[in-house]
Amino acid sequence: MSVPDYMQCAEDHQTLLVVVQPVGIVSEENFFKIYKRISSVSQISVRDSQRVLYIRYRHHYPPENNEWGDFQTHRKVVGLITITDCFSAKDWPQTFEKFHVQKEIYGSTLYDSRLFVFGLQGEIAEQPRTDVAFYPNYEDCQTVEKRIEDFIESLFIVLESKRLDRATDKSGDKIPLLCVPFEKKDFVGLDTDSRHYKKRCQGRMRKHVGDLCLQAGMLQDSLVHYHMSVELLRSVNDFLWLGAALEGLCSASVIYHYPGGTGGETGARRFQGSSLPAEAANRHRPGAQEVLIDPGALTTNGINPDTSAEIGRAKNCLSPEDIIDKYKEAISYYSKYKNAGVIELEACVKAVRVLAIQKRSMEASEFLQNAVYINLRQLSEEEKIQRYSILSELYELIGFHRKSAFFKRVAAMQCVAPSIAEPGWRACYKLLLETLPGYSLSLDPKDFSKGTHRGWAAVQMRLLHELVYASRRMGNPALSVRHLSFLLQTMLDFLSDQEKKDVTQSLENYTCKCPGTMELLTLPGGPTLPPVPFTKLPIVRIVCGGGEASYRYTYGISVSGFPLCSPFRQVVRPRVESKPVNPPEGSKPGDPSHVKTLEAILNFKYSGGPGHVEGYYRNLSLGLHVEAEPSVFFTRVSTLPATSTRQCHLLLDVFNSTEHELTVSARGNEELILHAGECQRMAIQVDKFNFESFPESPGEKGQFANPQQLEEERQEARGLEIDSKLDVHWRIPSLKRRGEASVEGLLNQLVLEHLQLAPLQWDVLVDGQPCDCEAAACRVGDPVRLEVRLTNRSPRSVGPFALTVAPFQDHQNGVHNYDLHDAVSFVGSSTFYLDAVQPAGQSACLGALLFLYTGDFFLHIRFHQDSASKDLPPSWFCLPSVHVRALEAPA
Repeated sequence: MSVPDYMQCAEDHQTLLVVVQPVGIVSEENFFKIYKRISSVSQISVRDSQRVLYIRYRHHYPPENNEWGDFQTHRKVVGLITITDCFSAKDWPQTFEKFHVQKEIYGSTLYDSRLFVFGLQGEIAEQPRTDVAFYPNYEDCQTVEKRIEDFIESLFIVLESKRLDRATDKSGDKIPLLCVPFEKKDFVGLDTDSRHYKKRCQGRMRKHVGDLCLQAGMLQDSLVHYHMSVELLRSVNDFLWLGAALEGLCSASVIYHYPGGTGGETGARRFQGSSLPAEAANRHRPGAQEVLIDPGALTTNGINPDTSAEIGRAKNCLSPEDIIDKYKEAISYYSKYKNAGVIELEACVKAVRVLAIQKRSMEASEFLQNAVYINLRQLSEEEKIQRYSILSELYELIGFHRKSAFFKRVAAMQCVAPSIAEPGWRACYKLLLETLPGYSLSLDPKDFSKGTHRGWAAVQMRLLHELVYASRRMGNPALSVRHLSFLLQTMLDFLSDQEKKDVTQSLENYTCKCPGTMELLTLPGGPTLPPVPFTKLPIVRIVCGGGEASYRYTYGISVSGFPLCSPFRQVVRPRVESKPVNPPEGSKPGDPSHVKTLEAILNFKYSGGPGHVEGYYRNLSLGLHVEAEPSVFFTRVSTLPATSTRQCHLLLDVFNSTEHELTVSARGNEELILHAGECQRMAIQVDKFNFESFPESPGEKGQFANPQQLEEERQEARGLEIDSKLDVHWRIPSLKRRGEASVEGLLNQLVLEHLQLAPLQWDVLVDGQPCDCEAAACRVGDPVRLEVRLTNRSPRSVGPFALTVAPFQDHQNGVHNYDLHDAVSFVGSSTFYLDAVQPAGQSACLGALLFLYTGDFFLHIRFHQDSASKDLPPSWFCLPSVHVRALEAPA
């Protein structure tokens, strides 16, 4: 097993693992819409008993981890749910075959599986089946949760059957030896009749039955089996499985003592049927459904009657102190096996979560220190970032704030490691900001006027230098200036003479690179800060990625970019293959998808001489076959928000597939120069589109019965509309050639959503003027009228809504100061109310503010959660950013 789960907690040992995966091409949005509904059915009460079943869902699970399912049964994939699109009956056999292929991946451990099919209607969908559920679309599928409950019922029946088979094995029978993958070769040729071997088999099987009892909701019985397993395995020095039995004992005891769970918000979902009645468990789970399972149909007894007599049940559960001692012992046994590194690491994490609840921070730190030094396989850069981030969170959980900050800083540096092809400077900067509290460092200048310096100045200066460097590599020199000036302002006493000179020099260098004009910013109640540039946000250049090519031909018939009359017309070769360039990922130039075949029949009539005089002529038909390659194509398209809510930035990665330098331009944009074989990002600011106002297409009038075909036609219409607005053209100056490039067919659903104007249009006016992207100016001491308007372009009535206005100041270094009671005053209430708005209707609310100091202020307008807004998409509640600049009142 090679992939650790850092979110593991003790109560996960009682769960049944179900994997939910897509089959074929399913959009991410549709998949997670169904996944969310499936995973909501996470615990089920068994009728006529106090037992509760818990399900753990994963949408990705490494098959190699499944091989450790006999060692700890909660690692075994016992259920598989697959989601697929299928719109045609002829595609059904292939779809069902894919489902079987997916089942084979986890086939050795599966109890049962289900296939959810969306889009298929007709005779096939009407056939009653237990393993397949058909739905016409992703909206009309009300029975999903009921299907999952039936599915869990089938899992329980298999689980209970396996538990009874294993628990009632007669001692004289041959008990199989359970193994982990790396052990199998070590037991070849052993004497299977020896007393030592039989005890090993019995001990491992007892531990396995303990796991099954815990999953089946029989907590007390699992404790009995774990105790017996520990005694048997200890007597034969079977250390790896002894560790597993001890950890099982710990898990069951944790579940008994802490029914609320140890995993934070994710763990709080669990309440034990063994310590709480089934009715109480249901009360703690809103909407819980009882599965109609009768455990008496399988057996009238939970376990062999002799086992409960062997060990008194009152002594089975470990005390909170003993839980930690047994975790330590189990981890010491795991550490003897290099192949059990992931098991050891996860056990450390589970113990830390228990110790955090027990408020035993020092002991928790010992477990974490051990986790740091556990040697796993060679981790990828992403896995290292995840590991250090989780260690940081766990140290924060036990109150070790500085240690937490240290590991978060390590994670930040890992984001820009030399081995990473595309360093993530933005992620690095974000993580560095999160380390500040752990190092007792605040970026609010007011915090430095409260007395003596707190924290290690040397470390704080180093951290500020890292913030300066990260913000510069992020392409934000203004932020670098802010951090450097802050460093001078707050750390001056700790800087050597040489460093003061270095910081001042760097400050001058960065300042000269800042675009825009320099203005003096004064914060109320605080010191004057150095000049800060005020400018629009820069467009960040991102390295191009994959995507589909799309283009339109506007030139005549040509071969390899040259007209037929050219002397080069015989030169037909794939130009890109000969170039020493790395094509964009996922969209390689020269692929068949980028080459368009043009075929035509040329009809000639010719005549001459005496025949021509007599009116005779000949007909000749010539076949023409030309492969035309686009001069430019787009390898990827994405979007970024603009300063105005009515606009956004469309980002296009443009590839020049010719052997010549060319330029690409869009409407209102400067020309982008591309060398031969070069790919660059092009940013175009566009007004968002109101797709609802498009004329009805023939398909929407009933010509297309297939919803997929209808959606394709809609996307094509939207692509054409966007193309006409973008007006992207290319030009090859050396050949005096020009043409246009198209994004038609390249725009996916997510990009189209970002380009679409929200059905609810919000306008904020300051003193009667729209405040969308530019700062509104006002005078200190003068009341400022604030108006929020709502225009409803949706086909339904919306509202009423309640909004609260919260003013703040942005220090441009990660700190937002909302404590402005002495700087901003409301005339009246800070909460606004909007009445219900009918389709195509408008509503507005009014208020006023009074600014008491000069400075730059921002207004955060947030919604109150109510029933009127919960059922609407978040994208409908996108208010413009309100920036108000308070100026000195005239003398």
